[in-house]
Amino acid sequence: MTIRVLVVDDSSFFRRRVSEILSQDPNIEVIGTANNGKEAVEKTAELRPSVITMDIEMPVLDGISAVKQIMQQTPTPILMFSSLTHDGASATLDALDAGALDFLPKKFEDIARDKEEATKVLQQKVKEIGRRRVGGFRPQRATLNQAPTARTTPERSTSSTLRQPDRTFAARSTPADSRAATKSERPKASGKQYKLMAIGTSTGGPVALQKVLTQLPANFPHPILLIQHMPGAFTPAFAQRLDSLCRIKVKEAENGDLLRPGVAYLAPGGKQMLVEGRSGNQKLKIYEDDSARVTYKPSVDITFASAAKSYGDSVLAIVLTGMGADGRDGARMLKQAGSKIWAQDEASCVVYGMPQAVASAGLSEKSIALDDVAKHINTEIGCG
Repeated sequence: MTIRVLVVDDSSFFRRRVSEILSQDPNIEVIGTANNGKEAVEKTAELRPSVITMDIEMPVLDGISAVKQIMQQTPTPILMFSSLTHDGASATLDALDAGALDFLPKKFEDIARDKEEATKVLQQKVKEIGRRRVGGFRPQRATLNQAPTARTTPERSTSSTLRQPDRTFAARSTPADSRAATKSERPKASGKQYKLMAIGTSTGGPVALQKVLTQLPANFPHPILLIQHMPGAFTPAFAQRLDSLCRIKVKEAENGDLLRPGVAYLAPGGKQMLVEGRSGNQKLKIYEDDSARVTYKPSVDITFASAAKSYGDSVLAIVLTGMGADGRDGARMLKQAGSKIWAQDEASCVVYGMPQAVASAGLSEKSIALDDVAKHINTEIGCG
């Protein structure tokens, strides 16, 4: 399957560089380029690419506006390029809200340690999202099903200004457990007792986490750990955005944070997050990790493994959409300790990598469609 790509950037140098890198892969064909958002919208309708790579800041029509128009007129998987700044992070999150599926830093040295690895990452991301077909755009109410109203403060908005696209993904194949999960069956509580929930995700995770977390009640009875593969410049803005949308409190995790019920702790990008302590006095350890052996920072495996040691059989761990297999080894440790593992189903994933790794290893109890994850959580935990 050849992935046909439209490269969009106002810099002729960057368009040429991205095109050359992608063309090195025999399974990728660059079918055109555009130097502004308006041209991107027009060429998308004309060329019907499998994937679009999109800059954010461009003349005539910016990248975010272009994403919105493309998702309304000719829905196509889009990979954004972004600067690693606070403004760049906010703009990238806006682009994801508008319908883009993933993003990469615009400086290739920020993608990976060396040029060869950065090239592989770009090629792989384009191929992964290119295997998914994006459904039509249907703007939803800004409140994402139901507006969070339980945490009204002068500083905190009770509704979102975001307009979410309907992301419908067509997978090449669907395993039996995914088929079963896509049926909107009424969840039943297992009766198991928990003390912690942990969620790991990567590609497609920002939108998936927002969809799940905005449906949790303000009185959620346990702490929540969030591990999202994301650069360090992005996680403060992402935590702030989630906090403004959710009934629960969401914060970027800090070293020494005591774990409190109803608070979600987002692992800082570029660092690792560990749980330390036992018997209700658990706290977080955030540290720099210069090890070449660890691919992801933060790593779902590392956080899950520490949760297994600290909480034993009292964790509900969920692996959402993402590339690769991060989370599988940590989920294995959690399951061996007696905790429960769930995975997102293939049909609703942007990339069915991480959930597939967990499901294929026989670690997940069930695979759940993204739209149903919060419902299953609330029923299982006893707050829905």
